[in-house]
Amino acid sequence: MEIRKVAQYIEQERLFDKRDKILVALSGGADSVALLRLLLSLEYTCEAAHCNFHLRGTESDRDEAFVRHLCKELQVNLHVIHFDTKKIAEERHISIEMAARELRYNWFEKLRKECHAAVIAVAHHQDDSVETFLLNLIRGTGINGLKGIRPQNGRIVRPLLCTDRKEIMGYLEHLQQGYVTDSTNLQDEYTRNKIRLNILPLMQEINPSVKESILTTTEHLNDTATIYKRGIEEGKLRVQNLKGIHIETLKQEPAPETLLFEILYPLGFNPTQVKDIYRSLDGQPGKSFTIPGWRVVKDRDYLLIEPYKPITQPILQIEEHPYTLDFVIPRDKDIACFDAEKLLSPFLLRLWKQGDAFVPFGMKGRKKISDYLTDHKFSLLQKEQQWVLCCGEDIIWLVGERTDNRFRIDENTHRVIVIKVISSGT
Repeated sequence: MEIRKVAQYIEQERLFDKRDKILVALSGGADSVALLRLLLSLEYTCEAAHCNFHLRGTESDRDEAFVRHLCKELQVNLHVIHFDTKKIAEERHISIEMAARELRYNWFEKLRKECHAAVIAVAHHQDDSVETFLLNLIRGTGINGLKGIRPQNGRIVRPLLCTDRKEIMGYLEHLQQGYVTDSTNLQDEYTRNKIRLNILPLMQEINPSVKESILTTTEHLNDTATIYKRGIEEGKLRVQNLKGIHIETLKQEPAPETLLFEILYPLGFNPTQVKDIYRSLDGQPGKSFTIPGWRVVKDRDYLLIEPYKPITQPILQIEEHPYTLDFVIPRDKDIACFDAEKLLSPFLLRLWKQGDAFVPFGMKGRKKISDYLTDHKFSLLQKEQQWVLCCGEDIIWLVGERTDNRFRIDENTHRVIVIKVISSGT
């Protein structure tokens, strides 16, 4: 491995400069040891961080002992942390791999701030990028998953992405520098290891330059992803407004299902759910798709996207006053006024249901609430959350919308009941 090539790569990608302190993620493996030795040889100020995940028994303790000895020899300040990774994974209901990743990167960032380092350097190289590409391809992914590993992600930098595993091993051999080997890397029971140990060698038999071909492809896809991202953002602006996603506009897009996926996936909808939502676009209104925290409803012209939480009852305040000539009925939909003597039964607050009817204020005939809501262009979500206030068997108020004309204040009124919505619920 040419040290100069790595130095040029750091400069080319603007990963950091000579004035910066670098926090090096040091596992003790060949890649991270080479990264630390190389950055020190380039005269960067480095500190090291090591995680003991306690996942491999005595090997985990062996790795910690090795990095402690190495950093003492190199006169590098070392930070070590211990995690009960299995326990944390169980508590959070996530995989051990996911737990370990979250734990180390959260700690790295906390430590970076504490030691005033500019960046966190990790030892990913070209072979890792190729393996990631193939791993994502096998699992199924969008264009972003095929870009390979990028040189920088926020405060995470990867100075060795211009090198491969063979160059790194040659560099360590030249230095006569030892390292530790994770025994699980030599087993093919994990998907990434299967790719490294079985699939890539087979691909190299077909094309000895397959790694270079894949890396070139990832670069092309990275450029493509940039264009893709811009197109998606422009598409979102065309199809979305405050009401939701306009269905007909969406259907006119060059790739409507893909655009829908990019809108809904960040909210937590998976590809299968997005496909089902897309298929519903030509169906009847009313179809609902719910995930924790969000719901999409197929309305007449729109896909309605709203935060989803259980419907809660509004809180009403009820007051009774004498009716005087100076009484003014408020022009506020959240305040309703009634002739008290017309309200002879107990109040009941409930959600409206099919078959409900009332006499809208200012009208004489009865009207179904379903028709009223439709006429007033209530969305399906709004209809679902519409409350009615009953007095006995009669609906006296479509809460927050309109009162019943039969219970209005008139020239014979002596007492007034004023009802206010003081909390709207959902």
